[in-house]
Amino acid sequence: MQPVRVLAVSKRYDGDVLALDDVSFDVRRGELVALLGPSGCGKSTLLNLAGCIDLPTAGEVSIDGRSTHMLSDDELTQLRRDRIGTIFQFFNLLPTLTIAQNVALPLVLQGRPAAEIDARVARALASVGIEKKADAAPGQVSGGQLQRAAIARAIVHEPAIVLADEPTGNLDSTNGALVLDILRALADGGQAILMATHSGEAAARADRRIHLRDGRVESIE
Repeated sequence: MQPVRVLAVSKRYDGDVLALDDVSFDVRRGELVALLGPSGCGKSTLLNLAGCIDLPTAGEVSIDGRSTHMLSDDELTQLRRDRIGTIFQFFNLLPTLTIAQNVALPLVLQGRPAAEIDARVARALASVGIEKKADAAPGQVSGGQLQRAAIARAIVHEPAIVLADEPTGNLDSTNGALVLDILRALADGGQAILMATHSGEAAARADRRIHLRDGRVESIE
């Protein structure tokens, strides 16, 4: 059972806009897969499908062994909450919460006990090297530290799949390299990661690269 399986997937919007056309691939445990291609090629649509935010028009998307089109809205919400972690280009941390409180949010939504939340958050922050920033507000840390906090939030609940949307797109080269080191280490440790990127440096760190054009898979390498 693969964390992500995309089988003959097509996606239409407004009846006639074909965003994806017969796309198939999977993401295995311990693998970092990069989605590459020009703007409008279908990368964001694929992330939305893998993130249980949207459903395919045709074909099948399976997350952690469950076909998304077979699930109710409540079941999709639970799958997204429990088995998926997402890293955004612009971090999406809540400015009124501390770094630790932001990282804790997936566990709070799961209703985990406070002691378990504290322990898991501490481990997640340490794994990305910002444990000393736990009590800081997002406005008090650098962009690179914000992205590392976003990674900690994405992995704190041990999801089956981590989705990364241009994770280095808003960072300088030094911080971008640090973030890629963390993502590579997560994959090497057994995590499944699907990353959309325009960056050649980011793509070079992937195990496989899926090139998209006009909603179709142009090549996989």
